[in-house]
Formats: sequence, structure tokens, C-alpha cells
Amino acid sequence: MNNPLRILWLKTGPLHPVDTGGKIRTFNMLRELRKKNPLTYLSLWPEGTPESARPSASEYSDAQIWIPWRETPKGSLAFFAELAVNYFLTDLPYALHKYRSAAWAQAMVDADASGQFDLIVCDFLTPGVALFAGGRRPRTPVLLFQHNVESLIWKRHFDTAQGAVKRFYMRGQWQRTVRQESLYCSLADKVCAVSEEDARLLREEFKLTNVVGAVPTGVDLDFFQLGAAPRQPRSLVFLGSMDWMPNIDGCGWFAAEIWPLVKQKFPDATLTIVGRKPGPKIQELAARDASIKVTGTVDDVRPHLAAGEVMVVPLRVGGGTRIKIFEAMATGIPCVSTRIGAEGLPVNHGEHIALADTPADFANEIATLFEQADRRRAFGQNARDLVETNFGWPSINAVFERYCRETVGAPRRG
Repeated sequence: MNNPLRILWLKTGPLHPVDTGGKIRTFNMLRELRKKNPLTYLSLWPEGTPESARPSASEYSDAQIWIPWRETPKGSLAFFAELAVNYFLTDLPYALHKYRSAAWAQAMVDADASGQFDLIVCDFLTPGVALFAGGRRPRTPVLLFQHNVESLIWKRHFDTAQGAVKRFYMRGQWQRTVRQESLYCSLADKVCAVSEEDARLLREEFKLTNVVGAVPTGVDLDFFQLGAAPRQPRSLVFLGSMDWMPNIDGCGWFAAEIWPLVKQKFPDATLTIVGRKPGPKIQELAARDASIKVTGTVDDVRPHLAAGEVMVVPLRVGGGTRIKIFEAMATGIPCVSTRIGAEGLPVNHGEHIALADTPADFANEIATLFEQADRRRAFGQNARDLVETNFGWPSINAVFERYCRETVGAPRRG
């Protein structure tokens, strides 16, 4: 039997409320991991975080170290000043620059020097801005857990950007992210991804030899169950954090290019956008069109998945894997997605999901599912069978724990 690993887990904030794909993945993996391994959670504590998040952290960690941190409000004078400092005085992308914290970095140095830990897990690329500050390599073995290939996301932002100024900015963020992602991955002892495609990209794009493999996306099969109640006819659902740029872009593209084609054939169709912190661009979609509803934060996404006839994932930008698709599949709602939206998931077009990349093809796939109840049922059952057989969290954690032990047992990199 393997000895327990003493793990230091690095994160940019507490996990409660568990309301994003990244939080859901980390929360479920940590609950499994700490059943056998003592786990200390070292994280920023963003200003305004509900105090209830402190005791709730005992659900996924044995001890916690919180570092106070304040995010500069977007749109403020201080925010634009910070952007200017970032652009002219650093080589960091802003998504990393804003998390710089001397106190956070020192807490990592102290924990590393204490000798109390067998392994450091850097969850997402972001904590690397403190962990690897100045090119430092910790004494304790480090596993960098890459939920996305971050530079790929920024490249796709550049590819889809409109206007010379926006394209210039996105290009700079993409190139800066490439440099930092390459550096942090090279400083880590091992790197793991969330899909085989991401693992391949990390090996090929950054010439990495320390990528151990992929940790697939999982789903809580007890929480997400096949629905028995009738679904609302001609109803579409989008599920995702609405403060995440790829989701904002995807919903905007869907409303502008695909939704008119759907409404032309199905005037009674409805679209419900479910997810936290919808900004003005998303709220405006509902203000202009009474058949679009924006829920904002919800306590439970399951009623929306149970009521919808089809879920849509119209992403043009993104990386990693989509937990929301597996959650939907577990409930039996059929999905229509772009190939980028379902990227990294082991799903087959026409069996578990419908894939389409042009507005016309996407609208046609929705129409087919609206009109063919047998196809909807087949998609739903096939999808549930797939996740039930292969993607429960206990089996996913077994893969991740193997990578943790491989990191600890590997010779240290020079």
C-alpha cells in the first residue's frame, strides 16, 4: 500500500461557491485525493469572498493558508493604470500580472522550505506567477496541473478579434502567455493536462519532455441523474460562467449568427443562458429578445438541464475540457457543440453529441434534434452510458494520484 503524500495545493481563491468548471473539477478531485493524503490549501483570499468559504474549505482540505488579495475593479482608473504598467513595464500577460503578490510568493517559499510537504500541486498556470517568481525552482517536487493550454485560448481570442486595436492587444497577450507558459512548464517537475489533445500540444508546441499525461474530465454521477420529467419543447440551454471571455464570445456569436436561423424555422423556440455574473453584453441579449432568458447565478443547474430540450455549446475560443458537457450528458439532455466546444472530450458526432462549426450547420443540428424525439433519446442515453462507465470522480482521481506519485518519485530536473 502506498504511503500518504503530504500535498501543498496552490490556488488563486477558495472553491466555494463551486460555480465554475475549474472549481468543480478541483473540488471533486480534492475530495477524493484527501481521503488518503493530507492536503494543505494555500490560496489567495480575494476581497469580498463570503466568510462561509473558510469553514467550507474543510470539505476539500485538511489545513488552509489564506493570503489577502484585492482585484483592481475593471473599468476603474486604477485598472487602466494597472494595464499600462503591465504593458510597458512587465513581460507578463495581464491574466498573470494581476495575481502578483509578494505575500503569496513568500508563503510559498516558507512552505517549500519547511520540509513538511512531499509534493506541490500548482492548480492552473496562474499560481506559477508566485511559485516560479524570478525563475525560482522549489525544493519540493512540483506538479503543474494545466486545466487549459492558456496560450491556445489567447491565440483563439486573437484569431476571432475584430478591429486593429483589439487584434494588436490580443496578439500581445497571446505572445506573452506563450513565453510564460513555456517557462512555468519547464520549471515544474511534471505537467499534466486535462485531455490527450492538450498533452500533445504541450509536448509539441513547447517541446516539453515532462508531460506525464492527461486527467480526464469527471462528473458526479449521483448528483447528475437522467431526468424523467418531460422537457420543454423547442427550448435551448447554455450553461457556463458568464464572466469568462470564451463564454461571452460564444453566446454573442450564437445570438448574432445562429439564433436567427433557429427562430426562422421555430418561432416559438427559447434560449436560457445559465451562469454566474452575466455582464452588460449578455444582459442586453435578453433585453432585445423576449425569447432569450438570462438567469445569472443559480443555486442548482439541474432544473435547467432537466427542462431544456437541447443544450448548446457554441464556443469559438477555449481550451481544456468542458465539464458542463459531461454534466449535461449525465442528465440525458442532447448537446450541440462546436468542435472547439467539445475539444478534448472522447465523444463521437452522431452518437453522443452533435458537432457543427458553421451557423447553418449548427442551426440544422438543433432543428434535427427538435424534430426527432428518437434521436434526442438516443443521444441522451448514449451520453449517460459513456460518462457512467468511464468518468466518475473516483476513477478520475486514481489517474491523478498516479501522476502525483510519479512526480514525487521522479529524478529532480536540473
